[in-house]
Amino acid sequence: MDPSPPPRSIREPTVLDALIPLIVLAVLISAAVYLFGNDAMDGPLQVALIFSALTAALIVLKNGHTWDEVAEAGRKGVSSVVSAIFILFAIGALIGAWNMAGTIPTLVYYGIMVVSAEWFYPAAFLICAAISFGIGSSWTTAGTIGVGLVGLSIMVGVSAEITAGAVISGAYVGEKMSPLSETAILAAQLTDTPIHTHLRAQAWSSGPALVIALAGFVLFGIFDGTSGASDSLIDSELAALADLFVITPWTLLPVVLLVALSVLKVPASLAIAASALAAAILAPFLQSEAVLRFIDAPDLPPIVAHIKAGWQVMATGFEARSGLEQVDSLLSRGGMASMLPTIWLILGALVFGSLLDEFGLLLKLVTPLIARAKSTGALVATVVGSAFGLNVVAGDQYVAVVLPARIFSAEFKKRGLASSNLSRAVADGGSVTSPLIPWNSCGAYMAAVLGVPVLVYLPFCLFNIASPLMTLLIGYTGWRVIRLESKTSTVEA
Repeated sequence: MDPSPPPRSIREPTVLDALIPLIVLAVLISAAVYLFGNDAMDGPLQVALIFSALTAALIVLKNGHTWDEVAEAGRKGVSSVVSAIFILFAIGALIGAWNMAGTIPTLVYYGIMVVSAEWFYPAAFLICAAISFGIGSSWTTAGTIGVGLVGLSIMVGVSAEITAGAVISGAYVGEKMSPLSETAILAAQLTDTPIHTHLRAQAWSSGPALVIALAGFVLFGIFDGTSGASDSLIDSELAALADLFVITPWTLLPVVLLVALSVLKVPASLAIAASALAAAILAPFLQSEAVLRFIDAPDLPPIVAHIKAGWQVMATGFEARSGLEQVDSLLSRGGMASMLPTIWLILGALVFGSLLDEFGLLLKLVTPLIARAKSTGALVATVVGSAFGLNVVAGDQYVAVVLPARIFSAEFKKRGLASSNLSRAVADGGSVTSPLIPWNSCGAYMAAVLGVPVLVYLPFCLFNIASPLMTLLIGYTGWRVIRLESKTSTVEA
């Protein structure tokens, strides 16, 4: 009988072990952004993340773990984002199908006629805030009405970058404050906080952040230096849209279907895919000429050409040929294939983050921070900083919400702090900051669907920046910090 193999010696990671992958990530990400600029998301960032993950894997192997354990940790990371991948594919199909069915052109056409350039940014912010609050999903809001608003901004001659910031800011108002939001429910459940208690606690940071963001977008509308497109250009754009598509409220039926399914809490990927399919079916009836012009297959019977067009538009997107640059750039988008670089980016980030979490590298860095956080304000700042840092290194907002909620829960109880303080800090540090990181799943998604790079729209995500700052202010002043003993405000910071 063969002797059993000697037991493996597993070494605890050192602080240096934990730091090396992060240093490699920082160097490679910085080099990718420096060398490729906004094109870094087309492949260079993905390469940086994969080599950072390999660096983490080598450290894990050095500490005595097997390659099978490394592979299993990577598999867990990838499996956690399967639902996000389906949403991305569905959004790609939806953008293409909505363009072909005339849904986005109709939204833009009506928008040009009713929205003034001076009030465009605050209007975009408030529209997205209202929709996201109603359906509880930042991704659905940005991937649907947000796409139309960014396209509309180009047409009316205001900044697409500021509009993207307004869209994302509004989308995350609902992500934080809606009782239907998955991340709000998750933050409440993980910290053992009743959902309405959590939402009330968040209101003290979200309310001021909303006011700050709205005031900022009003000022941008007044002072951003754009005066809107000329009347002649707008008339040309309206004429081009009317020539390409039949502009009618009937084309908005896919929007109505999506909102209805979202309110009924149908899973996001199914709701979005159903709306995309409905648009593809509707297109031959409302936009027959546009469909046949797009597919350009005169040898096929019309019904077969229509089927092929719906299939192709969901696969590779729609292409407009109006001859007007603003119109063509708006409408020539979409398709599941357009989401592949984003999915590549997310997979690399999730594998890297999973290795750091699974083998204790992240915990090695966080534990000393807890010991150094002597005051309530410092503890809240540590939670917010840890959640933001996890968005950077783990690449997913769910990781950035789950881990701090789990790691800091005992410390908040030990210090007599109500769980709502932790749930608020986790949401403000982990949820709203996720679209500010290019390789985070949320940042990659927003850049892909809105067509604006993360580093370009980042300065204009006013709500996302103000929310964690308000939480830090609450922590250090002690205002609205709730203690377990009295359930009332304390002034200790």
